[in-house]
Amino acid sequence: MNETAHDPIADTRRWLEKAVIGLNLCPFAKAVYVKEQVRFVLSDATTPEALLEQLAEELLLLRDTPAEQTDTTLIVHPQVLTDFLDYNDFLDNADAAVEALDLQGVLQVASFHPQYQFAGTAPDDASNYTNRAPWPTLHLLREDSVERAVAAFPDPDVIVERNIATLDKLGVEGWNRLLAGE
Repeated sequence: MNETAHDPIADTRRWLEKAVIGLNLCPFAKAVYVKEQVRFVLSDATTPEALLEQLAEELLLLRDTPAEQTDTTLIVHPQVLTDFLDYNDFLDNADAAVEALDLQGVLQVASFHPQYQFAGTAPDDASNYTNRAPWPTLHLLREDSVERAVAAFPDPDVIVERNIATLDKLGVEGWNRLLAGE
């Protein structure tokens, strides 16, 4: 998808609408999306250090913004950490930034990447697609929003199992067609 895409934010919105919400991979995403409480940020960072600085700025902005205005932020960073292993290593720095800003228990960073691969899985294993986005993306979440959403869901552990079953059924080709808008 990255070879032909020219607008990372549009690609990310399409992924959110068609995959995350459309396939119900995250049953909590639709509510904040339809209320326009998702902030999309296109990072111009070209180094991990610049991305880390921008991440810190966005963490503070989210902390200081009412949830009714912005409940969650997606930082799409197409020019840095395009290699999944580098991206995965960077996540320790993201967690350290949350800690350094004294935001543990307040905000958290979730991770999405076009090459996302869980340990012990094959590259095209369906479970990996639960965390695959068209571009490397850091997802900033409010802990209290996550807790409320999980508390309202009867059995949140079922979400992972259901997602893997959905993606197994869809397959890699189906996933690619979905994101291409076919």
